Amino acid sequence: MSDVRRVLAADGAGRISVIEEPMPSPEPGTVLVEVSASMISPGTELGGVSRRREKPSDGAPRPFGYSNAGVVVAVGEGVDRLEVGDRVACMGGGYAQHATHGCVPQNMAVPIPDSVSDDDAASVHLVATSLNAVRRLGPEIAESTAVVGMGLVGNFATQWLRVAGCHVVALDRLQMRLDKAEVCGAHLCVDPTADGGEDAVRTFTRNRGLDGAIMAFGGDGTPAFKMLVSLIKRAPDTHQMGRVVIVGGARIDHQFAAALGNLDVRSAARTGPGYHDDDWERGADYPPVFVRWTTNRNMETCLDYIARGDLKVDPLITHRVSLGDAPDACEDLIQRPNSALGVVIYPKG
Repeated sequence: MSDVRRVLAADGAGRISVIEEPMPSPEPGTVLVEVSASMISPGTELGGVSRRREKPSDGAPRPFGYSNAGVVVAVGEGVDRLEVGDRVACMGGGYAQHATHGCVPQNMAVPIPDSVSDDDAASVHLVATSLNAVRRLGPEIAESTAVVGMGLVGNFATQWLRVAGCHVVALDRLQMRLDKAEVCGAHLCVDPTADGGEDAVRTFTRNRGLDGAIMAFGGDGTPAFKMLVSLIKRAPDTHQMGRVVIVGGARIDHQFAAALGNLDVRSAARTGPGYHDDDWERGADYPPVFVRWTTNRNMETCLDYIARGDLKVDPLITHRVSLGDAPDACEDLIQRPNSALGVVIYPKG
């Protein structure tokens, strides 16, 4: 094994490059993974790079990435759930980077079913984020639901709602993303800003209103939130009901109390309990009888549903590049952010 690793990094001015670092050794409770594929989310990761360019600093290059797949090549002391040779899907900022190798806490890596490709498994952080958002929504069979924002997390959330037995409408202004949502099983795909867009959603609900919705994008979310308030189900006394979950980094300016009726507004943070608890990440567990869906168990669920064909990843992959070509590819995607969804990076190139 080489004594260095290569990793994609961005400096304080938002310049992207591939740098070399000493090969890490697994600490207690962690495993060293030789990465086969990683997935980059243009909205989340490259959006952060763009913000650095708006307010540049002289900060040194810092590795980035949070979702990848590979093979365990070494284990640290106390690791009892993974072995050398295991194919694993990994997640976590600072762990599952766009690199040739990386050390990952054992609870942030789960075995990959044989029928799941490395490319698909590399999406695990994004899929788990969407699953946690859907759990926060608490959908019931046959409810009318909507997801606003057909980026990766929004598309996966749409698929989870379909799997949960809901009627689900995908909302986005970009036709490419709506086309992908249709391929992945959304029951209705609508540009809500187009003529008749909101009326199409009302018709979809048989004019009963949405039972629940998820907002899965960043930036100014006020117009989308107000739209959902107008589309959500409403009681005869005029009070809005239902639930809205915010999973993206949206900013919303809206009056509460009577202006929102009895609408429940919920935040969905990350991927489930455990993530960012150092003891849990390295091997401790929350008993499933009390905490059923930890981040680790959510990750397992994601891979199970991908393996069964109930959740589609491959149609969402629009670009595949080598690690060596990744800086130029990222630059192109920053300039044309609406041209991509899932971008897979292969470190052996």
